[in-house]
Amino acid sequence: MNTTLSNIHLSDFPEKISITETSGGKVQIYMYGPKSYDNQLAVITHYLHNREFAKGFSIELAQKYLKEYLEYKFPKMEVTRNILCEPLQAGLFNDFFQIPFPDPEDYKFTFIDLFAGMGGFRLAMQAQGGKCIFSSEWNPFAQKTYMANFGEMPFGDITKEEIKKYIPDHFDVLCAGFPCQPFSIAGVSKKKSLGRETGFRDKTQGTLFFDVAEILSRHRPKAFYLENVKNLVSHDKGNTFKVIQATLEELEYSIHYKVMDGKDYVPQHRERIMIVGFDKRRYQGQEKFEFPMTNNPTRKIREILDSNPDPKYTLSDKLWNYLQDYAEKHRAKGNGFGFGLVDLDGISRTLSARYYKDGSEILIPQRKGMNPRRLTPRECARLMGYPDEYIINKVSDVQAYRQCGNSVVVPLITAVSEQLVKTMLKG
Repeated sequence: MNTTLSNIHLSDFPEKISITETSGGKVQIYMYGPKSYDNQLAVITHYLHNREFAKGFSIELAQKYLKEYLEYKFPKMEVTRNILCEPLQAGLFNDFFQIPFPDPEDYKFTFIDLFAGMGGFRLAMQAQGGKCIFSSEWNPFAQKTYMANFGEMPFGDITKEEIKKYIPDHFDVLCAGFPCQPFSIAGVSKKKSLGRETGFRDKTQGTLFFDVAEILSRHRPKAFYLENVKNLVSHDKGNTFKVIQATLEELEYSIHYKVMDGKDYVPQHRERIMIVGFDKRRYQGQEKFEFPMTNNPTRKIREILDSNPDPKYTLSDKLWNYLQDYAEKHRAKGNGFGFGLVDLDGISRTLSARYYKDGSEILIPQRKGMNPRRLTPRECARLMGYPDEYIINKVSDVQAYRQCGNSVVVPLITAVSEQLVKTMLKG
């Protein structure tokens, strides 16, 4: 039986079947079926990695899905309770933990990874001895990259209560690179004018930050680490950040924030705001947290370049002529719009999620007579601080570019994480 089970590979699991239930409770199994199997796969992978932290209903669901799959795959095999309770010992999915970035064996703390993207926060926190016990990311292509590297399918849309219910009751740190959305403060102002108090639900309802605040309120981790664009501080004349800060303080968390530039860690100008907080009920606001000091090292874009990139990344004559004409048109109008031809001994502009379109913000000069080229996906990953063993080729170039452009600068997040964890454990 073990030989048979070891031939089942988790990498084949999500793409081959979909299990749904009819209103009468009958199980139907579809090959390449009409419903996504991703949520079931998230349940199973979190169960296999984090069974000691999983809630009872989640464990039951995982075993149910495993049983249904095995009975479908091997109709003559008896699926015993032992197999479902100890699937790894039974030889099930032996390739499951053969991944580039497994959890540390002797972890020091636990964390959850929200708006996880391709996994930059997870790399940073695992480097400090952290074990991820829940992850969430709605984009299916980012989920695929995340699973290839960590062996875990993130759950989907964290704004849905059906997803939030899978979050373990207790964990130490919440990590989230949440997207910035406008906050409407009109209702808040009206209530205040009437002398009525408002809670964080009133301030943040309808924004993704609300979901972060709600999870903090519900689970009360020791600390959190949020990352966002630099403009979060000035958005809506500073009102957005005021609401965020007031909300976190209302939840009894102390706040530390700083705008930091990725250029201190990678050859890329990329300013982001780092927001770190600690539970006042636990630390009484007396934690000794400081953001890492930087010595502004000289980084060079040539450090991350491939020696023999595929010619397909060289711009066509048509695209190169268009970019030059476009830049000249705006230059004549006194605008600064245009392509960014990089100094190989300098740093690049900020990599964006739209890089796949034409690569115009970061173009690499080539030898005389050749058009410049865009970065390869691997070079983009290096520009964000991902190691070369990080798997990015499970998706198309377009999706890899998008994921890198939406990601965090891993060495920067790692440096801040180190300070956070030291403070948390010391406290």
